[in-house]
Amino acid sequence: MKIIGSFVSPYVRKVLACLHLKGLAYEIDPITPFFGNDEFRRLSPLSRIPVLIAVDFTAGDSSVICAYIDEAYPGPPLLPSDPKDRARARWFEEYADTRLGDVFIWNLFYQKLVHPMVWGEPGDQQRIDKALAEDIPEAMDYLEGQLPESGWLFGEFGLADIAIATFFRNAAYVDYHPGPARWPKVASFVDRALAHDAFAATKPFEDIQRGVDIKGRRQALLDAGAPLTSETLGTPTPRKGKMTL
Repeated sequence: MKIIGSFVSPYVRKVLACLHLKGLAYEIDPITPFFGNDEFRRLSPLSRIPVLIAVDFTAGDSSVICAYIDEAYPGPPLLPSDPKDRARARWFEEYADTRLGDVFIWNLFYQKLVHPMVWGEPGDQQRIDKALAEDIPEAMDYLEGQLPESGWLFGEFGLADIAIATFFRNAAYVDYHPGPARWPKVASFVDRALAHDAFAATKPFEDIQRGVDIKGRRQALLDAGAPLTSETLGTPTPRKGKMTL
């Protein structure tokens, strides 16, 4: 099983955490969509990561991949057994992928970090300011009313918990942390979730990917023991186009 996509992507991180819970081995080609070659764009016509490549099967979109590995492989279930709880868990995943993706990734992480790093020009400060002043507090208020004071959303740590928590890792990379005074449930939940082995296992590889120049990144990841693919779909320079991290 191969996963195409950066360790730092919240959507890739979600898939890798689910693979960890299932006890499934994988290889990864840790590219971002901006550095994907023509073969990547053939496999992912929307230029999204992650992409799953199995022996006779290819799939894109993190939600599709997580549903597939939950249904196709044994191991702890990623979703609760009760139909109503399963529906709620799917809603939390959808909310995270869309709303948290917008406010944390495209309006904050991308603007503050990715856009300047990839394209060499500042991000949109108005989007950053609006995210911090309006959009993120609104999302935090919603989550504060949904997340448990302790433990996990549906008893066992699963997909819903992973889907929400993954975006807060990227938020932390640009110095955003939910204030425990205003959002104690959110702050506590995020700390618990990101400390879970499913997330902690790949954190060293994220640190390398963020801290090492792209020319030496692949070798640094190999030296650290990352399970990389033998070949990459990456390019040495970024390519313009609509991308999804």
